[in-house]
Amino acid sequence: MQYAALVGQDPVELKHEVCAYLKQYGAGRTPTGLDPHTVLAEFPIPTFVTTNYDDFMVQALQRCQTERKSPEACTSTWWDTEADEVPLLEPTPDRPLVYHLHGQWDDPASLVLTEDDYLTYLVNMVDARASGVRQPLPTPVLAAMTASPLLFVGYSLQDWNFRVLFHGLIRPIPPNRRRRHVSVQLLPELSETVAGAAEKAEEYMERYLDGWHISIYIGSTEDFFEELLDRLRTT
Repeated sequence: MQYAALVGQDPVELKHEVCAYLKQYGAGRTPTGLDPHTVLAEFPIPTFVTTNYDDFMVQALQRCQTERKSPEACTSTWWDTEADEVPLLEPTPDRPLVYHLHGQWDDPASLVLTEDDYLTYLVNMVDARASGVRQPLPTPVLAAMTASPLLFVGYSLQDWNFRVLFHGLIRPIPPNRRRRHVSVQLLPELSETVAGAAEKAEEYMERYLDGWHISIYIGSTEDFFEELLDRLRTT
């Protein structure tokens, strides 16, 4: 994307093209029974934080079968360090908040897309947190990410963007007040010449993430939600 932005010399137009492509692709999408958005929408969760540009989570919440839900979608103003905090109602299970960390496709200019975007995003987030003058995230989102147990789905915890943001948020919290989190993870590509590579990789991930109070589920998203639903049926 950085290359495309430099060649086209108009990063905003590039973002419009990306959003148009994704919307066209998403228009033919048919959620399955184990679609993560569909499964999670049935739970009484007040806050959803996503780095995706799409509105699949909002659609799933609107389709919720267990109760009527009126989701509110909001995106960060990561490019504007002077912007005031957007006033948001306190999220509730029937009025959940879907917060887009990296922009959403209904506002193409808001996308964190190119390498320059990611650098600006991280710098502004860190500066906002360090200055204490302005919160890097709206109060309900910050509260959810620092005071609630989190479930990470479809996200690489080895991504520098995540590590800087998450570490910056949890660092001020005393260890005895930190919550336990769960992450659904696939193992990285493994060398077939190394004996026990899968076991070693899993052990490394468990030790690495345990320092952040994150337990891992090794498997696909479909595996995780299938097991989750099986457990719910028996309890």
